[in-house]
Amino acid sequence: MTTDIKAALRAQAIETPSWAYGNSGTRFKVFAQPGVPRDPFEKLADAAQVHAFTGIAPSVALHIPWDRVDDYAALSAHAAGLGVRIGAINSNVFQDDDYRLGSVTNPDPRIRRKATDHLLACVDIMDATGSDTLKLWFSDGINYPGQDDLRARQDRLAEALSEVYDRLGEGQRFLLEYKLFEPAFYATDVPDWGTAYAHCVRLGEKAQVVVDTGHHAPGTNIEFIVAFLLREGRLGGFDFNSRFYADDDLMVGSADPFQLFRIMFEVVRGGGYGPDSGVAFMLDQCHNIEPKIAGQIRSVMNVQEATAKALLVDTGALAAVQAAGDVLGANAVLMDAYNTDVRPLLAELRAEAGLEPDPMAAYARSGYFEKVCAERVGGTQAGWGA
Repeated sequence: MTTDIKAALRAQAIETPSWAYGNSGTRFKVFAQPGVPRDPFEKLADAAQVHAFTGIAPSVALHIPWDRVDDYAALSAHAAGLGVRIGAINSNVFQDDDYRLGSVTNPDPRIRRKATDHLLACVDIMDATGSDTLKLWFSDGINYPGQDDLRARQDRLAEALSEVYDRLGEGQRFLLEYKLFEPAFYATDVPDWGTAYAHCVRLGEKAQVVVDTGHHAPGTNIEFIVAFLLREGRLGGFDFNSRFYADDDLMVGSADPFQLFRIMFEVVRGGGYGPDSGVAFMLDQCHNIEPKIAGQIRSVMNVQEATAKALLVDTGALAAVQAAGDVLGANAVLMDAYNTDVRPLLAELRAEAGLEPDPMAAYARSGYFEKVCAERVGGTQAGWGA
């Protein structure tokens, strides 16, 4: 069994986000840190460190326009030279003043056209970088009853999504993200998985839902959503992070590691794990007060540990006690796997791959952080708006 688990873990790939390496914060303050990248090329260099020490973070998501460059083919080649590749292209239609009342659902057709054109430009960037995934999150919504027509906004959203869908090339897809609230407070235009799912089903197989683990109401059974979307063939991926109250974007597994295990169990059980599943594991986090590269390494390790525990579940024994109606026995099978210390197994796995058994300690010893702090002097540090 250990051999099979190791083989499955070797196939794991977790995508890190370029914006995790830039300065970030809250609505109150963005905190600058030393050694932060000044451009997308330096972001890729930092991401390559995460892959070098974990062995399972081979791709980096871009955010447009935060990661805009003149030559995307050159950026992709630079990534390859560092041992990583460009992953999902994330669109940004929430930071322009024109989008105060929405982007693709805005009542003004000129602004809707501007927003849709940006989404289409992101598909052009996919073509240039070799990316196969466009990630769509819309902050669109309204703050007050009567502010706009709820149904009309859904019509406008559907029209924009249809145009983007028709632009996708062979082997390309988009993932539609949902979020309960914020920045809109009365009604968000894509507030839940059902809304995202309905739009995707109407469009076709190239439209799938992405589950951001921080975008739900407190107490939401996220693993149920995962199981349902997998059953319907519409789970395209995850944006992993942790939350205590709202969209906190903390390190995945830090707030509720048991929830992460439960999610990963449903992924494994539902056929969503592995390179051929089509389900992308992506991080979407902002390291506001902790070191950024180390924060990404820890996050990748947290997902890897949860995955290892999910793979340890004795599914045969679980099916037997479930069929027998043994409530406590069934729960015990899951808890036995969750309570297993998988760190020695993962250390052994890394050693077999020629990596240091402890990625956090190895990175700390590498001197990379001190090196970039000394080198990255001057210029404008990357952040949410750069």
